[in-house]
Amino acid sequence: MRKIQFFDTTLRDGEQTPGVNFNTKEKVQIALQLEKWGIDTIEAGFPIASPGDFEAVSAIAKACQKMTVAGLARCQKKDIDAAYEALKEAKYPQIHVFLATSPVHMEYKLKMTPDEVLASIKEHVTYAKSKFEKVQFSPEDATRTEKDFLLKAVQTAIDAGATIINIPDTVGYTNPTEYGAIFKFLIENIQSKTEITFSSHCHDDLGMATANALAAIENGANRVEGTVNGIGERAGNTALEEVAVALHIRQNYYQATSQIDLSETKCTSDLIARLSGIKVPKNKAVIGGNAFSHESGIHQDGVLKNPETYEIITPQLVGVKTNALPLGKLSGRHAFTNKLEELGYHFDEAERNLLFKKFKVLADKKKQVTDQDIQALIADKQTREADLYQLSAIQLQYVSNGYQAAVVSITTPEQEIKTSSAIGDGSIQAIYNAIDDVFEQKPILTNYEIQALTSGEDAQAEVRVTLTNPQTDTQINGIGVDFDVLKASAKAYVHASSSMKERG
Repeated sequence: MRKIQFFDTTLRDGEQTPGVNFNTKEKVQIALQLEKWGIDTIEAGFPIASPGDFEAVSAIAKACQKMTVAGLARCQKKDIDAAYEALKEAKYPQIHVFLATSPVHMEYKLKMTPDEVLASIKEHVTYAKSKFEKVQFSPEDATRTEKDFLLKAVQTAIDAGATIINIPDTVGYTNPTEYGAIFKFLIENIQSKTEITFSSHCHDDLGMATANALAAIENGANRVEGTVNGIGERAGNTALEEVAVALHIRQNYYQATSQIDLSETKCTSDLIARLSGIKVPKNKAVIGGNAFSHESGIHQDGVLKNPETYEIITPQLVGVKTNALPLGKLSGRHAFTNKLEELGYHFDEAERNLLFKKFKVLADKKKQVTDQDIQALIADKQTREADLYQLSAIQLQYVSNGYQAAVVSITTPEQEIKTSSAIGDGSIQAIYNAIDDVFEQKPILTNYEIQALTSGEDAQAEVRVTLTNPQTDTQINGIGVDFDVLKASAKAYVHASSSMKERG
């Protein structure tokens, strides 16, 4: 069987999702879980984009021992140099060079002629090859590029030393028939003395990203690019977990396999959902909350008689366990450490000790501590560490005429405590008005969601907010977890406000 490589771009294309902003520590955590999941290549970031991106790519390059670590670069020597510097300590480095080839991109974005584009590809892929053994080239907006010119661009890159060719459906324009035909056409017509790996990279604007990726595999692609949970700008990218499970379930059809450890799928998905602040829809394929639920009486009857009547994917296949070893106030450090590792988290001894203390406090308040509670505990810790500003205290009181008053104290990066009071139509509005006063910002609250992490009266509340900066129109996500709904709401708002303040 053919081996399909998986290329994860959650930390690069996925981070382009509005409101998503991973810090370096979170990126390393994600990278190590992706390595555990079985990803072949991780696109760690775009080193030239910012000092933060450069730092994260360097940190991932040092941390990963099995995966190839790739950095993105435009067809510019300064980009290639930055990628080289960031990846110097990677065990298996790779560069991913791209340049747009569609008529609309060449005319309006690049303002270059087709001949100038070909010349730039030749010059910069050659330069990249002088620094990297593995060079990948992407003709951006390939699916809206004329086939003959696309072939010229790809052949130019191969002649210059690229051994990996990615065909991006940058705007989610194509369909499976068309996309598969592009791969068939290129594979049949390129000339190369070395083996070339062809890769798919699809966006989900028309809801066909997974189908298009599988069509590429059917037509000769040996690599698929995408993100966990399908996150990404606009409608997102190919959801890698969907492709991995499809190849497994329909192995008889695709005659292909991968090194993805499917039992780590749910754990990987949960990690990305929590750190990105984007929850997985209940009806999401493979890892959604309803993926293994059966409402219809006919379906329930069939599943009880034989699960295969209505389940083609078992929960255990993707790491959804039907039973677990619950943790409680009597659980020891060993059981807690094992649970952290099981959930895909890797911490040093000092961090584990701190988390264990927080776990014990939590266990005193709950009869059973679930996986969701542990993940929330970790996410809350990581969020607070990343925030420059910390919620210190909140106080509420009723005011006449139906108004609520809130007093909020926030610790600044200089360890100064700033306090402000405000009123609002309700408790949440009063708290948020007071926080706005501390930050001297007036963001627009565009989304507020609250959910109980588990059932029962002792459940923790998780609040997610999205703030929009009216000056820049950028969106920032925030998350807060606490037994008290109002405190969780305040934490989420401070988290988002702190990120907005940092970005300026």
